[in-house]
Amino acid sequence: MRVPGQILLVACYELGHQPLAVAWPAAFLERAGYAPAVLDLSVEPLDPEKITRARFIAISVPMHTALRLGVIAAERIRALNPTAHICVYGLYAALNATELLDACADSVLAGELEAQLVELVRQVEAAGSATAGSGAGAGVLGSPRQKVARTPTPTLTKLNFPVPARNALPSLKKYAHVERDGRLDLAAYVEASRGCKHRCRHCPIPPVYGGRFFVVPVETVLADVRQQVAAGATHVTFGDPDFLNGPRHALAVARALHAELPQVTFDFTAKIEHLRAQRAHLAELAALGCVFIVSAAESLDDRVLGHLAKGHTRADIVEALGVARAAGIALRPTWVAFTPWTTLAGYRAWLDFLAAEGLVDHVDPVQYGIRLLVPPGSLLLDLPDMRPYLGGLVPGGFHYRWTHPDPRVDRLAGEVAAMVATAAEHDEDAGLTFNRVRALAAAAAGAPAPAPVELAAGRARPPRLTEPWFC
Repeated sequence: MRVPGQILLVACYELGHQPLAVAWPAAFLERAGYAPAVLDLSVEPLDPEKITRARFIAISVPMHTALRLGVIAAERIRALNPTAHICVYGLYAALNATELLDACADSVLAGELEAQLVELVRQVEAAGSATAGSGAGAGVLGSPRQKVARTPTPTLTKLNFPVPARNALPSLKKYAHVERDGRLDLAAYVEASRGCKHRCRHCPIPPVYGGRFFVVPVETVLADVRQQVAAGATHVTFGDPDFLNGPRHALAVARALHAELPQVTFDFTAKIEHLRAQRAHLAELAALGCVFIVSAAESLDDRVLGHLAKGHTRADIVEALGVARAAGIALRPTWVAFTPWTTLAGYRAWLDFLAAEGLVDHVDPVQYGIRLLVPPGSLLLDLPDMRPYLGGLVPGGFHYRWTHPDPRVDRLAGEVAAMVATAAEHDEDAGLTFNRVRALAAAAAGAPAPAPVELAAGRARPPRLTEPWFC
């Protein structure tokens, strides 16, 4: 197992970023004396030679899109290499462990999993050695594969983080860029913390982390930034579920980054309530290089926000917009446009709000069609107000079906999703897409379309990443 390539780490999709969920496990394995190969199916074709050479293949599924792609990949991998041990790991592996273990995986790992992954590799290595010593054919891992413990329980133990191993990954040029001032620049992706101390019901993190989060040492974060800046990055995305879960740590990281690399800008994700609570630090973060913040606003309807346990209200969203603007930072709110409690009037009022607040260029159009996802293990399954709308688990879909009580809303959701997907494929102007979505919503309500929002073609737009998907 220590021969180069006998371990293969496979990424499927990581929000358009160079996959940290492969780079970190690779670093842990290298520190333990292994030489893993890597493959990123979001930008590379499946390589049969890498597949057939490997004895242990780990597939990263940190999100729902990656899970869907990962299962397809696992089927092809199993056909090419029937005796390899297939491990599926990440947030969505934990939520769907039962189905994955029945369908395609020999093991499932989640949480702070890297040390456990190394131990699992050692188990497979030992099982293979025992089989070889008993006279079994070299490389035949069918029997040892079955002996390896399959433990889907998330691991929540603080790790000793090495610097992520990125040398074998595709170039940053193949991944999402930051778009600003009319140009595209290479973007690095790092995490200063993992997990989250909050328990939003629709989020996949609370069922796995249970309200815990773990910080990464400042020097480790900076070392990861350095290697990506050396590869050409001029901007850093902090991909923490919430950069401000530990505000002192976040400030220490931002200050150290700016002190060493003052020309590098950054963005991060933070809850609305944290933006309000940490408003005194936003101006400093702007001075340190923060150019935009992503925040999961989700809805303007306080009833919906209560069902999702977001911890903020519509008024808080308005306040957060104000404090971000005062600091000179663009706020890019994300939304769950369609839930069982969304009304046509509420959807239209939300679009009106985006127009009135000048947020059309701050919201990626894909957000207009996002429909609430309810995976196995979701905290939404325990919500009494969810049960009347909930159907069964979609076979192979890794989520529960739900139906809106107003058929017009479900029809609108389908129409909007199709429209924004086509618009994204054609790189349509965000203002044009917004006006078309607004007209669709008016038609669904039997109302005349509102006057279009007029946005100049050559207007200055807030900075953004070129990858618009969030699930």
